[in-house]
Amino acid sequence: MSGLYLDSRKTALLAIDLQNAIMGIRTAPYPATEVVQRNRQIADDLRARGGLVVWVRVDLKQFIQLPVDEPLPSAGKPLPDELSEIVRSAGFQDGDLLVTKRHWGAFAGTPLEQELRSRGIDTVVLTGVSTNGGVESTLRQGTGLAVGFVVVEDACSGQDAEEHRFAFERIFPRLARVRTVEEVLRALA
Repeated sequence: MSGLYLDSRKTALLAIDLQNAIMGIRTAPYPATEVVQRNRQIADDLRARGGLVVWVRVDLKQFIQLPVDEPLPSAGKPLPDELSEIVRSAGFQDGDLLVTKRHWGAFAGTPLEQELRSRGIDTVVLTGVSTNGGVESTLRQGTGLAVGFVVVEDACSGQDAEEHRFAFERIFPRLARVRTVEEVLRALA
């Protein structure tokens, strides 16, 4: 694994689904509260260096319902708006970008690609919940658009530790560079 250098002015943090709804679910291998705190570390450091912080949330009331074998448990149920809001402890600030998606990935049906390109972003630091849902879908969509990624293992979590491990050991290294929060913070210039 080669060293990592990130030009903060051309780097964006893309934090997936760190919203109130996730605070009530069990995540693995890391608790959601730890994932949120680690994301805040990256966001604060990147923002201070002139980088872009992008918070992606899913609108749970407008989630696209497709015929699937295992629909979401919340499908068709009335949900409070607060569940789709970014959790306060994540540290959303004025000047950060908020992208609202209606399905798993952050690129399809949103202005995300155009927002990144118009700002000259060439590297996305990808984090969030759930590893095998929103994070992986966003990574796959973005690589298809020629977006370069660094996926931060300990700033992501899923609903199953083994699925998280498999993604980070077997899938993500083929699509991106995989690093830790500490490695990303050291690489920011």
